[in-house]
Amino acid sequence: MEPKKLKERKVRAGKLVKKLKSLFPKAEMMLNYSNNWELVVAVALSAQCTDKMVNKVTEKLFKKYKKLDDYVNADIREFEQDIKSTGFYKMKAKNVLAGAKVVKEEFGGKIPKTIEEMIKIPGVGRKTANVVLGNAYGIVEGIAVDTHVKRFSIRFDLTDNKTPEKIEQDLMEIVPKKDWFNFTYLAIEYGRDIAPARKYDTTEDPLVKIYPEAAQGWHKG
Repeated sequence: MEPKKLKERKVRAGKLVKKLKSLFPKAEMMLNYSNNWELVVAVALSAQCTDKMVNKVTEKLFKKYKKLDDYVNADIREFEQDIKSTGFYKMKAKNVLAGAKVVKEEFGGKIPKTIEEMIKIPGVGRKTANVVLGNAYGIVEGIAVDTHVKRFSIRFDLTDNKTPEKIEQDLMEIVPKKDWFNFTYLAIEYGRDIAPARKYDTTEDPLVKIYPEAAQGWHKG
């Protein structure tokens, strides 16, 4: 990234984050869990699914499967039915149950503390690893890029890329490290409460005032 563009994006990112923090001072993950393995499961189930639905499913799921061994020994067909309403349930069931075995056999039943180790767990990519490490251990190695973060980053010209991995690298250059963890949840809240993917009235959007070009493609007034 050329120095001038990098500097502009750093300044813009700083202004956007400051405004988001004032709008959403309590932005945080909405998934329910009571231990680190349940956190991995909840995040895995949240792919292409609302947090509300995941919490509804895990309320029963975590009562039925109380320990890691319950997942290791689970019947995959039964487990598929248990998580069916989260969508893509066959792949999710395969990954969660295979992941339970990897966590038990390779990591002694404990969730590892590095991204490199986390991504050895089936179905866990950098996004999930960042979410789990940040929430479980307060370890921040990167920025979790979900659909909200991707849309936000492209819309406010914080990246020239389209893939989560490359967007993450761009964001890590321009967002202060102290804000990496929060950035994901701030962008999610913004996408949910103010700026949906569909067209909306941008005249009341406080972030568009910071970067007016962000109004392009959305309905104005």
